[in-house]
Amino acid sequence: MSFKRADKVSEAIKREISVMLTQDVKDPGIHFVTVTTVETADDLRHANVFVSVLGDEETRQETMKALERAKGFLRRELGRRIQLRYTPEIHFRIDKSLDHAMKIKGILNKLKAEEKPKNETQD
Repeated sequence: MSFKRADKVSEAIKREISVMLTQDVKDPGIHFVTVTTVETADDLRHANVFVSVLGDEETRQETMKALERAKGFLRRELGRRIQLRYTPEIHFRIDKSLDHAMKIKGILNKLKAEEKPKNETQD
């Protein structure tokens, strides 16, 4: 199985941006961010960085604004750390898959709790 170069670059970008967000970016508006996935275009000119933000909707919006402010710094540092001909343009996106998973888990737990009393009355 062969990997595309964009996949390898995506993993390197994910690793480097994660490190930069935890160690180098000092913006107080960035709250509990986790880089979940990076999708890089085949020509390596654009990278969609999917992030998960812990907190309510207001915290997410504040964090996304802070990430937009830090985008230039992150791209410049990324160019220094990863040797590419062109440093990809970074686009931050919120990853809502964790929210969706938590919602489904809550529904399943609710159904399980409702079914438990029914089983006890039938015994």
